[in-house]
Amino acid sequence: QVQLVESGGGSVQSGGSLRLSCAASGYTYSRYCMGWFRQAPGKEREGVARIGRDGSISYADSVKGRFTISRDNAKNTLDLQMNSLKPEDTAMYYCAAVGPLYGTTWYCPADFTYWGQGTQVTVSS
Repeated sequence: QVQLVESGGGSVQSGGSLRLSCAASGYTYSRYCMGWFRQAPGKEREGVARIGRDGSISYADSVKGRFTISRDNAKNTLDLQMNSLKPEDTAMYYCAAVGPLYGTTWYCPADFTYWGQGTQVTVSS
């Protein structure tokens, strides 16, 4: 079955950096869209970044220029490099996967199917 296991969370001061990793198994990783989501206490879950099977990338406006998503299809891993962290980045971060859809090209649907258990990121001011 599909398994997604996140690691790399922790506590850091404002302006610091963290790198999250997600190890995927149980499916053909290279064919799937992958994404990072986060949820802060009392708030709805929001998409942070996603990367398609073709390597196409999109970011939430709030993290553009600070976060970088990357995938290694040989190792079945997904990373999120987070720089210039702010207190408002504090949240539980989740790795997620979904099979792509095809219209005129492959694209990632809005709703992801598979989720990891999450890793906590806390940024103090």
